[in-house]
Formats: sequence, C-alpha cells, structure tokens
Amino acid sequence: MAPQPTASVDTATPPPTAVELTGAIARIREYLEREKPATPCLVIDLQTVRERYTELFEAFDGAKLYYAVKANPAREVVRLLVELGAHFDVASPPEIDLCLAEGARPEQISYGNTIKKRADIGYAYERGVRLFTTDSEADLEAIAEMAPGAAVFCRIVLADTGSLTPFGHKFGCAPEMATRLLAKAPELGLTPAGVSFHVGSQQLDPRAWDAAVEQAGEITAKLAAEGIELRMLNIGGGLPGRYSRPAPPLADFAAAINASVTEHFPSRPQLVLEPGRFLVSDAGLLRCEVVLVARKSTVDDRRWVYLDVGRYNGLAETENEYITYLLATPGRDGDTGPVYLAGPTCDGDDVLYQHNIYRLPMGLRAGDQLDFLNTGAYTASYSSIAFNGFAPLPTHCL
Repeated sequence: MAPQPTASVDTATPPPTAVELTGAIARIREYLEREKPATPCLVIDLQTVRERYTELFEAFDGAKLYYAVKANPAREVVRLLVELGAHFDVASPPEIDLCLAEGARPEQISYGNTIKKRADIGYAYERGVRLFTTDSEADLEAIAEMAPGAAVFCRIVLADTGSLTPFGHKFGCAPEMATRLLAKAPELGLTPAGVSFHVGSQQLDPRAWDAAVEQAGEITAKLAAEGIELRMLNIGGGLPGRYSRPAPPLADFAAAINASVTEHFPSRPQLVLEPGRFLVSDAGLLRCEVVLVARKSTVDDRRWVYLDVGRYNGLAETENEYITYLLATPGRDGDTGPVYLAGPTCDGDDVLYQHNIYRLPMGLRAGDQLDFLNTGAYTASYSSIAFNGFAPLPTHCL
C-alpha cells in the first residue's frame, strides 16, 4: 500500500486515506525507483487518465467530452485520449497541430479560446477545424471572414461561483449580448451552435452550474422564438481534482448538472464538457528534492524548506495558495513541525506556502525527496522557459 501523506495542512481537512492513494502513486513510485530520473520531474500514470475518462463518460451519458489540452499537453496523454474517442478543446495553433499529430480528426477539435488572431482562425480553418467559441462582435466577424460556414459557441460571463481558481471577467459576455451575437451568426454565414460558460477551475460546489444553465436556457428559448435553433450546451470544465480540501464525488456533480439541464431545457441539448483537471490531476506525481532547510529566527518555530521546484517550473497554481497540494516525504517520517515552503529562484514571489501551515518531518534534510501528489494538471504546462536558468518541468508517462 502507498503510504499516508507525511505532510498535513493545519487549515485544511485531513488528506485522503492511504487506500485512496494506492494505485497511481504505487505505480509512479515504482517507476521512480527503477528509472531514477533527475528532479524535479512530473510522472503521469496513464492508467489513471483512462479510468477518469471512462468514469466521466459514464457519468454524463451521451455528452461529448472535449479535453482541455492546456491542462496537460503531454503527447502520450493526448494520444491515449484520441484512442478513447475524446474530443479536444484547444487554445492555439500549436495545440491544434499537437492533437492532429497524435491522431485526432479536425472535427474532434474545438477552438475554445475567445482571444485569437485572425491569422490563427484562418490556420485552424485550413487544418479543418470548424467549431469556434466567441464572446465579442469583433471576434465573431473575424471568424465569419476567416472560417466561413463554421459553427460557433458564444460564451457568457459568470459572477464569482466560488471556485478555487476563478476566471474573473476576462472571458465571456453578458447574456443579452450573447443572444445578439448568436442571432447575428447566421447573417454572417455561421452556424450558431449554442451557449458556453465556465464555472471556474477546481469547483467544489455541484450546484455551481445551475445559474449558468438557467441563463443558457433562457438564451436558447429567446432564439428559438426567432426561429434560431441552438442544438448544443457547452458547460465547460471545473470538475475538481483531489487536493487537501476534499471534493464531492463525481456522481454528485453529474446528478446536479443533469437535473439542471432537464429543468431549464424543455428539449435536452447535446451536452458538451471541457474537462481538464478532472482527467489528469490525480494521475500525476511531482517529485522534487530538498535544496536547503533553514531557520531565520530563534523565535520562529517554522523552518524554511527550499525545493528544486517552485512557482516558475511547475507549481504556478500555488499562487495565492489557491491550490494546496498533498505532500509526502518518502524515506522520512517521525515527528513533524511547521514549515514555509519555497522554490529555488532568486525571486521573492517564489514562495509556495506561508499562510497554509504545512508540517514536515523534523529530520528533513537537503537531498531528501519530496512528492507533490495529484499534480497531473497545470504543472508542466505552466512552467516557464527558463526563468533564472531553471529548466521547464520534464514529464514522464507510464
């Protein structure tokens, strides 16, 4: 059995039990012991990705699952999801090329980024992509010019839904504008596909989708009265991974979302999901090395633990301590004490946790290993090119 995590967060509820962590971590640690890759590194257990995809597919029977490639663009992950029949939500031409190179068909790709150059729209169209998301008149007109005949989602903006990593107001438009844009689409030679939205990443409330589904239902009804049929509903991503704060089971999210769609749509639309974190977060383990353990004061009982990984080479989601990962220290146990956790760069912002209190073994020393669990999403894909000369986080798949 995989060991219980040896770090706890004082301000969070207890981490999952050892039984829940057994499969992926055991396989990954076996790989790490056998191959001994240099740290820091991310290891992805593809079996877990397969299991999560199957679980989600069965929970939302009949839905189309568009994997958010930004969560983890490892070729092996994309290739596996192609084999499983997934669709793909992309944000740029390189992501389009990646999906096509790994076997996806153009009709399986949705260009979900509402911020895109005209040339990039044209490139996507030349590669066969025919589904785009928009949230502004200027972008809609660019799609009409560069991707004639394409289908479009219009994304609506949401108020703060309480997710751990909200999107703010960067994406989406007001419902009344979305109604107008979708009505204008046929005039421009485009097919209005439906409404889209995103309730924020790492959403822990199964009811968070309801208000947006209601708004989408109202837009759909208004357009139907004008003779414009929207066949799809894109509810985005947001389904959570497992970190220090426990999340409800997938069944709770599926039940709440399906009930909301039934309530607000008299005729059920084709449901579209854009899962990212849910599919890959629990499949990953990030192994790093302790660089230095130090005290800065004789009156502060918290040690500073510096690691060879930080916010710029894999742990960007620790910004504002939004995501509190589960930690383990293989080979070190015993009495624990509170610590500050920080990365290796010469940047004062490269501090991972100082408000959430983690406790690590008192015997922890430079050269010891430390594992960040459930780190398959938004780690390697967020790495800088080489800030301070530190290389991006390498990914190994098994």
